[in-house]
Amino acid sequence: MLGMASGAAITEQRGTVAARRECCCSAYHQAVELIGKRWTGAIVFVLLDGPLRFSEVKVLVPEISDRLLSERMKELEAEGIVQRHVMDAMPVRVEYCLTEKGRALEPAVRSLKVWARSWL
Repeated sequence: MLGMASGAAITEQRGTVAARRECCCSAYHQAVELIGKRWTGAIVFVLLDGPLRFSEVKVLVPEISDRLLSERMKELEAEGIVQRHVMDAMPVRVEYCLTEKGRALEPAVRSLKVWARSWL
């Protein structure tokens, strides 16, 4: 009986909390998981100022390995956040830039940097 009573109390308590606060939706969770993935936020941050070649991103995010940078670029491209441009030149040049979807992250990414400087 005690288990039933405490279960009912928890359900009632959750209902009260849910009535007062907004739930964490799956889209928010997915966004945090995407941008919070190791190095992803840093890559987006350095691309905010314009297109960069792979080697230039590597210089601006110095601790990332080539393999991981390549993997993150592919993930960001698949998500529609980064666009890869192959330029017809000799030698062939490849640049990465943020899409409209990627540029829309700018206020959040810049705010996070301000917060980090103040609190970390």
